[in-house]
Amino acid sequence: MANKPSIPKGTRDFGPVEMAKRNYIFNTIRSVYELYGFQQIETPAQETLQTLMGKYGEEGDKLLFKILNSGDYLNKTTDEELTERNTLRLASKICEKGLRYDLTVPFARYVVMHREELQLPFKRYQVQPVWRADRPQKGRYREFYQFDGDVVGSDSLLNEVELMQIVDTVFSRFGVRVQIKINNRKILTGIAEVIGAADKIVDITVAIDKLDKIGIDNVNAELREDGLTDEQIEKLQPIIMLDGTNEQKLETIAQVLASSETGLKGVEETKYILSMLNAQCSMFNEIQLDLTLARGLSYYTGAIFEVKALDTPMGSISGGGRYDNLTGIFGMPGLSGVGISFGVDRIYDVLNALDLYPKDSVSATQLLFINFGQKETEYCLPILNKVRASGIRSELYPDAAKMKKQMSYANAKQIPFVVLAGDNEIAAQKVTLKNMETGEQFLVTPEELIEKVK
Repeated sequence: MANKPSIPKGTRDFGPVEMAKRNYIFNTIRSVYELYGFQQIETPAQETLQTLMGKYGEEGDKLLFKILNSGDYLNKTTDEELTERNTLRLASKICEKGLRYDLTVPFARYVVMHREELQLPFKRYQVQPVWRADRPQKGRYREFYQFDGDVVGSDSLLNEVELMQIVDTVFSRFGVRVQIKINNRKILTGIAEVIGAADKIVDITVAIDKLDKIGIDNVNAELREDGLTDEQIEKLQPIIMLDGTNEQKLETIAQVLASSETGLKGVEETKYILSMLNAQCSMFNEIQLDLTLARGLSYYTGAIFEVKALDTPMGSISGGGRYDNLTGIFGMPGLSGVGISFGVDRIYDVLNALDLYPKDSVSATQLLFINFGQKETEYCLPILNKVRASGIRSELYPDAAKMKKQMSYANAKQIPFVVLAGDNEIAAQKVTLKNMETGEQFLVTPEELIEKVK
């Protein structure tokens, strides 16, 4: 007996209903991006490892899916290297490409390669799958879609304000209550400076970024393992656990960071973004200053954001931030950017959990023509063409099967209306329209049919 087929862990199949839901998500986010003047691009699933490696921090590099070179991929390796089994060294010899880890680094590469074609500032959106060799669990997949929006070529903090409005608008349209968390990497750098651990900024941000997942005791243990002294860790505690309104937190942290020019710059930037959102923009969702928010990716240099759903347990469903020097890695220094990423798969799970999909977004066919035979089919086809021309999603059952089978098909596909046309309808040059939900039937002309279904 043949083995039952399977798919890799951390991946999923999506059937017609799931795809209808996903397209609702894609179309909603796309419409908001375009409302703010963003344009769509795409980049390859594969990038060179030279493009990908070193852009996501040490932890990110470990999660990259690497692709074996085609052909004899061992031709550049020696027997000694194979025997040594040094995974990193072998990978550098037998892999030149990898699957993209996110959409931001490929976008930075795109900007550098196409600089002469772009009008700056350039506002792009992009929806494509990404891959991470992470441990699969609820809400975390190895293959998943991201829906990114970025602005490059502008230092203005109005871009951050606008991106927060986009996030707020998207989740308002979905009907999902969220909390938008904001911080600034300059504030985190300032904190590292004032506790005397400026050289440990990466270790500190990586550790405190895990606060929600592993708790304060485990974060402190990780900081200790990273080389921070007990005194430095002690100084960090009131900052990590800071409470109060956004304004109160900013006032307190400004006093703590009085000796750090970088830290105070981060406070100033955050204060501007929050004040603009509060005074000039009508926000539906809460925005909260969270000094424990670090965003693990090492390329962020300014404001950072993260979004969490309030009514269902789920990790981050959107996030992003400012990256002043990302394109510099590819030979174009001085080009600032800021972006956000919507986690489509997690948003999908949230909308499922809260049952927030509009009914018309998951029903494909609106109208099914019952097939009674050749004569009836020839009568129905011109009407079907008119119905489709009017924008109604319609189909004719392909076989003259028993009525029960065709009705079961309509019920299984949740088709709201069916059309029946037999000898009596043909003689009257009409059709019978049946509402599958109420059971009501109407004898109507083709024009009346279109009007009733619409």
